[in-house]
Amino acid sequence: MMRNVLILGATSSVAQATARIYARDGHRLHLVARNAQRLDAVAEDMRVLGASVVKTTLQDLNVTESHSRLFSDVEKELGPVDHALIFHGTLADQKACEADFSHALRELETNALSTLSLLTHLANDMEKRGEGIIAVVTSVAGDRGRQSNYVYGAAKSTVNTFLEGLRNRLFKSGVRVITVKPGFIDTPMTSDFPKGPLWATPDTIARGILKAVNGSKDVIYLPGFWRVIMLIIRHVPEVIFKRLSL
Repeated sequence: MMRNVLILGATSSVAQATARIYARDGHRLHLVARNAQRLDAVAEDMRVLGASVVKTTLQDLNVTESHSRLFSDVEKELGPVDHALIFHGTLADQKACEADFSHALRELETNALSTLSLLTHLANDMEKRGEGIIAVVTSVAGDRGRQSNYVYGAAKSTVNTFLEGLRNRLFKSGVRVITVKPGFIDTPMTSDFPKGPLWATPDTIARGILKAVNGSKDVIYLPGFWRVIMLIIRHVPEVIFKRLSL
């Protein structure tokens, strides 16, 4: 069955890898991102791969006042959204956030508040129709605050809690809400980080996302071993945890 698929933050590496899977299956795509050149390149890639329809919207998703118009335009261009996937976000500069709260506020707006706005619009629309799937890429960083990235982690934790409540609210209406918690991903955004065996490729994460969309799980860790890692980290007593350099 052909689906209308909305991809928000479509130029990220994981979003592109996920969109390629949908495109190869011939689904109808609407891609939203803020960089015109990269968005056009991604859209052309999806057409070549076989997407039956590819629409695009150039938009900075941090501008929450424009979200209502965005979803109105998407429905006019694509029709009712069957699958909505949110990849929108940045990797916070923890040191800059510690030095100046204005940096922290921008990161919270990008990685939490703008996503909550998008989710509110999507939830209301799908609830009225009684169908749809929402999948949001958050992070294992939201499972516990660590000194190395607690601003980013706080934003992702906010989104995780919001998704949990949304899932509880929408369950009876037939709308699925999926929380995707990846660990380390080898992307241009993490190019300066030393890599190791815990790092995954965007293609690996994308395949996990599609498996979740086509499955029944509400919360997934990608790759799956992160579920065990974070279970251990969450259960380290605070008296010990605060002494660790994480």
